[in-house]
Amino acid sequence: MIYSIKGTLTYMEPTFVVVECGGVGFKCFASTTTITSLSTVGTEVQLLTYMSIREDAMDLYGFSTQNELEAFKLLISISGVGPKAAISILSALSPDKLAIAVSCGDTKSIQAAQGIGKKTAERIVLELKDKMSLVAAGESATVVENIQASAVGSNSSEAIEVLVSLGFNQSDAATVVSKLDPSMSVDDMIRKGLQALSANL
Repeated sequence: MIYSIKGTLTYMEPTFVVVECGGVGFKCFASTTTITSLSTVGTEVQLLTYMSIREDAMDLYGFSTQNELEAFKLLISISGVGPKAAISILSALSPDKLAIAVSCGDTKSIQAAQGIGKKTAERIVLELKDKMSLVAAGESATVVENIQASAVGSNSSEAIEVLVSLGFNQSDAATVVSKLDPSMSVDDMIRKGLQALSANL
């Protein structure tokens, strides 16, 4: 199995890149996140890879970070989510944003990915809810931990519900509320949440 590839970037498309290594050009399907992180054609690049082998095809997928590769592996472990669907999701959401969306049950953000319907998004949330701390990094990892720690019916979850009902994205609401003191009242959480979310508009 090819773990990674390092060579000259010779070609770029919106959905794949070609990396030439030892005189061979390797076509690597990649997310928008990975492709935009790469330099221009002619420069040296290194990608972590995953090889998908089926009866009718053998495809190579490239990733700029370990977190994105781990998120990809988790996604394709779900029945009905193939490599191309996983790449579509990672093009719409970075690993950190995916981790937050899954942790707070934000299926709408996952459905923003091309070709991902409501049932698939719900299955992703259901099957990966307890695993997303594996792909979140830095501040996002703390947010995921706080979301997972907040019990249903807690002040935090009530404040998130109100903010969502006011039209804010569930992931954004959960991220903001998870950073607040859990001992705050629901009203105070909503007020602080509204200030933070409005400042980001």
